[in-house]
Amino acid sequence: MDLARNPTRHLFFTGKGGVGKTSVACATAVALADAGKRVLLVSTDPASNLDEVLGVGLGQQPTAIPGAPGLSALNLDPEAEARAYRDRVVGPYRDLLPPAAVRSMEEQLSGACTVEIAAFDEFARLLGDPSATVDFDHVLFDTAPTGHTLRLLTLPSAWTDFVDQSAFGTSCLGPLAGLEKQRTLYEATLKALSDPGRTTLVLVTRPEPSALTEAARTSRELVGLGVVNQRLVVNGVFEARSDDPVALALDRRGRAALDAMPAGLRELPRTTVPLRPGAFLGIEALRRIDAPVEVEASAVLDDVPDPVPFLAPLLDALGANPRGLILTMGKGGVGKTTVAAAIAIELARRGLRVHLSTTDPAAHVADAVGTPPPGLTVGRIDPAAETAAYTAEVLSSVGADLDARGRALLEEDLRSPCTEEVAVFRAFARTVAEGEDGLVVLDTAPTGHTILLLDAAESYHREVLRQGSRMPESVRELLPRLRDPAFTRVLLVTLPEATPVHEAQALQADLARAGIEPFAWVVNQSLTPVRTTDPVLAARRRAERPYIEEVRTKGSRVAVLPWTPEPPLRA
Repeated sequence: MDLARNPTRHLFFTGKGGVGKTSVACATAVALADAGKRVLLVSTDPASNLDEVLGVGLGQQPTAIPGAPGLSALNLDPEAEARAYRDRVVGPYRDLLPPAAVRSMEEQLSGACTVEIAAFDEFARLLGDPSATVDFDHVLFDTAPTGHTLRLLTLPSAWTDFVDQSAFGTSCLGPLAGLEKQRTLYEATLKALSDPGRTTLVLVTRPEPSALTEAARTSRELVGLGVVNQRLVVNGVFEARSDDPVALALDRRGRAALDAMPAGLRELPRTTVPLRPGAFLGIEALRRIDAPVEVEASAVLDDVPDPVPFLAPLLDALGANPRGLILTMGKGGVGKTTVAAAIAIELARRGLRVHLSTTDPAAHVADAVGTPPPGLTVGRIDPAAETAAYTAEVLSSVGADLDARGRALLEEDLRSPCTEEVAVFRAFARTVAEGEDGLVVLDTAPTGHTILLLDAAESYHREVLRQGSRMPESVRELLPRLRDPAFTRVLLVTLPEATPVHEAQALQADLARAGIEPFAWVVNQSLTPVRTTDPVLAARRRAERPYIEEVRTKGSRVAVLPWTPEPPLRA
């Protein structure tokens, strides 16, 4: 793995969900360990799958990886970090304040914003405090999908500014003493991120227009943050070795995407990783990540597609109810946007009134739809616009009757990152409410962000009351609507691979605890129903079968969408 040759001390792996960040990060970590380095691999992704790729259970402390001497790994658990953060902030006040005041502080620290800053505290310690990783030569970060990663990387300066500007000693995260104590650490973290001698940002992508466009956007924004030492990894590059039509189409699709690569990416040092017959699971597979692909001709067992249920029966079931909410959920990169757009288009063509929207900051629903058919409207929840509107609303209503000091306190509170959480959540609830008058198809953000969004429903009430704003009817009715199977139908979208399937199973369990049962599973971009005689693709098709069977045991409704020659999104 050429990323392991003369690397900086810190390497970040980021990119659009599903491009293979974890596999590339793990393979680089193994290569460094094989070279005699002491390596710590850290996942900051709420939906981490390090355990599955490395083949060992991980916790919040470094765990030695069997088969790779010198390599240790850990997962940052946002919920656990939030509990520890609450204890650190509230603990000193337990014996000083009345129980009611302590309970109020704990409630104030129960929102999604606290979860994010708490996880960031631990991330900052690993990056900004040299003593925390003194036992390692290199620290590699397998980061969350792009939108979350950008927010994570901007927090050092954002929170430093917030501490600087605060005049009254409180925030959405409780007493600012909890942030002020971290000020030096945050400054060291930002300095480490922007030092090209210490940190390399590895942009991982696939030879697909949407992934390359996302990588280019990320690259530009990171340069703006001072993170200039960047490399590019193009993962899953396929080369046809026969005249098989499917293989030729996949080859052409990849070459066309790379030929049209944004100029900013062309200038970066590039590593190419070939498309392999199976998943990168286990240390030995990771060691072969960039080896030449060799598949026996006997891998082509037949060229007859397997029988699978397609999308039409699911569309019939969804179209039977002309109102309500259809949610596409799943691991980043599985094609939720594509599936949401395809369902919205087809239901509109059947004469239904449909609105397609997204809660994903890296939204591409408009690109997926192209020119919408009659009956279909397309929108998105814009965090910046929603935050500005919410801030103006609070200032004009609550702030109108405040004195100068009170208004200054309110304005300060509204500058905190929690305000965006509340504003976006209101928009989410408002979009869901539109399902009372028609069908709403909502393309959700990657799994970790979505769960935080759903968890926010109960803590949201405390947050809006703290800022003095009014609780909209749409928010009061949100949880009942999400839990009503006659109104909300959740589609779990996955790929026919180990990690996306198992991630979707974990999501199904999380939804069950929230009182929400999935309506159906959708297996996207499957080779199982596709006729091909290419050895690599045939081997991948054979590898899909156990995961499709696993999905069939988890859901009463299953639809399998075949791989298509055209890219799933227009760039």
